Amino acid sequence: MLPARRMLRLAFVLVAACSLSGCPSLAERGGPPPSVDRAAALESHGDEAGAGRVYEDLAGQNTGADRNGLLLRAARAYLAAHRTDDAARVLASTEAPLSAEQGAERARLSTQLAREQTPTRTVAPPTAGHPAAAVENEPHIALLLPVTGRSAAAAISVREGFMTAFFQTPAAQRVAVRVYDTGTVSVADAVSAATREGAQFIVGPLTREEVTAAADIPGRHPPILALNFLPPERPTPAQFYQYALSPEDEARLAAQRVLQDHHARGVAIVPEGDWGTRVLGAFRQELTAGGGELISAELIDTTRTDFSSSITAVLRISDSTARAHRLEALLGTKLVFEPRRRNDIGFIFAPAQANIERLLRPQLRFHFAGDIATYATSDAFEPDPRANEDLEGLMFPDMPWMLGGDLADAVRNAAHDAWPTGGPHRGRLFAFGFDAYRLAVALRNPGASGNVSIEGLTGRLSVDSERRVRRELGWAQLHNGELRLLPAAGQSSD
Repeated sequence: MLPARRMLRLAFVLVAACSLSGCPSLAERGGPPPSVDRAAALESHGDEAGAGRVYEDLAGQNTGADRNGLLLRAARAYLAAHRTDDAARVLASTEAPLSAEQGAERARLSTQLAREQTPTRTVAPPTAGHPAAAVENEPHIALLLPVTGRSAAAAISVREGFMTAFFQTPAAQRVAVRVYDTGTVSVADAVSAATREGAQFIVGPLTREEVTAAADIPGRHPPILALNFLPPERPTPAQFYQYALSPEDEARLAAQRVLQDHHARGVAIVPEGDWGTRVLGAFRQELTAGGGELISAELIDTTRTDFSSSITAVLRISDSTARAHRLEALLGTKLVFEPRRRNDIGFIFAPAQANIERLLRPQLRFHFAGDIATYATSDAFEPDPRANEDLEGLMFPDMPWMLGGDLADAVRNAAHDAWPTGGPHRGRLFAFGFDAYRLAVALRNPGASGNVSIEGLTGRLSVDSERRVRRELGWAQLHNGELRLLPAAGQSSD
């Protein structure tokens, strides 16, 4: 059995995304150099391992597309010689950008490598609905993601986390995985192909539009764990689970925390647009249901960097200035005064993306609101201590993957061992994919949803009566740019 470190490396090799761009071939240089001829001669005499070494040595003397092409030749030769460790190493050495032809070749070699090295078959990614994808039926989990197209970056991060969880599962407990690209076929076609090819459970799709389309699919198909939430007014079909990193859910958690911290009245300032509207609506609803009151709310234009007008309006500083001007007009003299904010504000809810939050929080302090308890969602935080110095005092909920914990540390250590130079980006969507695999394994068993309880990278996970995955999150506050974990509401920080 392969060591876990090597298995994880193979997982990343298997699911690596291939960027597409054109590039010149060796033939365009006026014929292959002698070393390529020598490698071809070794192959013709049955010495594939020797040919692989020659190709690999030649790759070290080249750059860009030529280097990638030679590495792919080396991997092909090593696989022919059953030198799978060498094949994995050279495949991992290829670098973007790859041409379309090179990308397809790398995916094919990665699949061949995985079949030789692992007891389970993992196809990544087949073209759903295409006859070439319909290999023999075997029980598997189907992962539906738009790994090409405008949502590819997010989908690839989810896929990397999903496959990391697969390879970190003991071999005897793994469930085979096949990836279906909803960037090239419809969700309905992907579900149909997965059903036809023996899927026991379907994870995905990812975008809101795709999830709505999946809920509309008629006929029999395996249970689905959608990686986003349906619109609130949309009834949930049978055997349809929903799991998302929802900012609305975090806004509700923020409202609960505000009330638990004994702040009954406060204000909100949120970005203009659909995201801000949804987050503010969820926060207001939860706060009001718990007996709190949102006494004012303002929107900020995120295309600008100065939010003074919105801040002074929500804090009623403009009222203070207007009163002073009226008094000056009445007295006929210039007064020395300091504008004041309203004094009945117990909290500020100020959710925004990290780049906006770093502008908003200092401006709130400038306008005399630095001492007011300020809450946000996890979108406000990125792990950059220097940039986060501007967020002093901000409180927000976040997942264990960002806040730390035993599981998060173990996964990070394993990923670091497999990729000492960094490897794929491992942000929140990576953690989302990791937990999606573990949820799928747990939910495959009929009637298991009510008993699901997973300490995951994205939170403590459970499934409610409406088959929505709920996340319990920890709380943190930024101090001098660093995270400071907060105790549960109502508990002493001592």
